[in-house]
Amino acid sequence: EELWERLGYDESLAHAPFPTFDEKWLVDDAVEIPVQVNGKVRARIQVPADADRETLQAAALADEKVVELLGGKQPVKVIAVPGRLVNLVVKG
Repeated sequence: EELWERLGYDESLAHAPFPTFDEKWLVDDAVEIPVQVNGKVRARIQVPADADRETLQAAALADEKVVELLGGKQPVKVIAVPGRLVNLVVKG
């Protein structure tokens, strides 16, 4: 109450309206997605929050740590779950 009064308000803080919020500030623009190679997390990539499977796959395969781990091999299977993870299955 004392701080409220020092801020220049005449009425009691108990009678002041509850602060409101704007939902647009509660949404992340980008998210960090883990990239697994054969089930082990090897890298993390930053992608837009609304990225689809193809975008996730392209970003994971372009990451320099992943390129180094693959060593020129192509993944046998790519599992991309939007908003969750990317898993690359590599033989050999």
